[in-house]
Amino acid sequence: MSPLQSELAQWRHRPVRELLAGAVATFALIPEVIAFSFVAGVDPQVGLYASFVISLVIAFTGGRPAMISAAAGSVALVVAPLMASHGLPYLLAAGVLAGAIQIVFGLLRLGVLMRFVSASVRTGFVNALAILIFSAQLPQLAGAGVATYAMLALGLAIIYGLPRLPWPGVSAIPSPLICIVLLTVIAGAMDLPLKTVGELGQLPDRLPYWHGLGVPLDWETLRIIAGPALAIALVGLLESLMTARVVDELTDSPSSKSRECAGLGLANMAAGLFGGIAGCGMIGQTVGNVRYGGRGRLSTLFAGVFLLILMVLLKPWVSKVPVVALVAIMVMVSVSTFDWGSLRKLAAHPKLSSLVMLSTVAATLVSHDLSIGVGLGVLLSALFFAWKAASAVRVVHAVETGPDGAPLHRYTVAGPVFFASADAFLDAFDPRQAQGAAVVLDVGGARFWDITALAALDKLRARFEHHGCSLQLIGLQQRALLDDGADEVAG
Repeated sequence: MSPLQSELAQWRHRPVRELLAGAVATFALIPEVIAFSFVAGVDPQVGLYASFVISLVIAFTGGRPAMISAAAGSVALVVAPLMASHGLPYLLAAGVLAGAIQIVFGLLRLGVLMRFVSASVRTGFVNALAILIFSAQLPQLAGAGVATYAMLALGLAIIYGLPRLPWPGVSAIPSPLICIVLLTVIAGAMDLPLKTVGELGQLPDRLPYWHGLGVPLDWETLRIIAGPALAIALVGLLESLMTARVVDELTDSPSSKSRECAGLGLANMAAGLFGGIAGCGMIGQTVGNVRYGGRGRLSTLFAGVFLLILMVLLKPWVSKVPVVALVAIMVMVSVSTFDWGSLRKLAAHPKLSSLVMLSTVAATLVSHDLSIGVGLGVLLSALFFAWKAASAVRVVHAVETGPDGAPLHRYTVAGPVFFASADAFLDAFDPRQAQGAAVVLDVGGARFWDITALAALDKLRARFEHHGCSLQLIGLQQRALLDDGADEVAG
């Protein structure tokens, strides 16, 4: 299949199911985007405009079909200080600059850095996000009456129970969509005292329009927005690439991480120019989209288009949707997002891997920042890997008889030698044992990874020579030295 045919197939895949899955994702987006707008300190319509523009652009430019991207909480936390200190124009300009940075990341193919995020960190990321999604619904239930909890129970019963009914065609329409319609009808017919979407904040009443850059294009503006823009770019890429990896696993299909980076950059630039804040991939809404059949680009596009239709054309009806119906959907999303199998595997998995996963979850929950949790998880993974690799160095010492009948000390080295294991490598040798004798150092089974390892090798040679030993280094032709300095040491 040619690239063009593959691209067209991503648009033609089960269009009705794609549209319905995108509609479910739209309703899941509404409360989150409005809530994240408040976190950023902007009007809700700014977040909703951003979500429409981002969905529209990334549906065509992104590298991960079926992924939902919009104004997200992690980005909102980053931009809130800039909004408070300099206002909306500088926030929008920072989003445009962040998009440009993300495009550069994509062109340089830096998405491959995701290879350094271990499975334990990804699991911790997913579990922490599921908990945050669930906890974000609790304020909507605080002080609620019996009617709210009764409708929540009914909504969950519809979502989980309807697909189990043995009725033909019952799975054609996603149950969350049916939940929204039925709960809205019931709440209106019984005049129940429930909070509605219209009470969450000001909704848009017109289409997004071109804002451009409403800030001076000078060095002072760059000084103000450079730091926040870089933070937006990195946090957005991290969450988007993590979300893309989760969708890869859910759908058992690959995606282009470099294209996703560049596509997100284009989407964020467009969002800023049309009056919206920057955004990124939203794993909760993405998982909901995938769970209900979203596999192609049409669901991504329709999530944004339907959002705008609901907010502008159907605003009077959407404003009457009870918030508890959206809470029920988000509870379902949080439950399906959480990797419940990871709890059962805690005891079976290596303890250090489990510690990395739990630390990622804990740091995320404490900071309410996914980037901090993932950053800590990656750091711990690196430290534990270095510690394991450092303990893998082995040195075997044997005394043989040389060709001249004199003692010959042979040292055979195996394993990685680098900054964490260099001291252990040196401590494994005692040149006094071979005082004045011939020494053969076989490094054919070793790998010298960095300049610290090469320096340790030079230091070892100097120690033997100080004790009058003649040192013969063998095994270099087997690529024991994996560094540009190999020739220097060999010489």
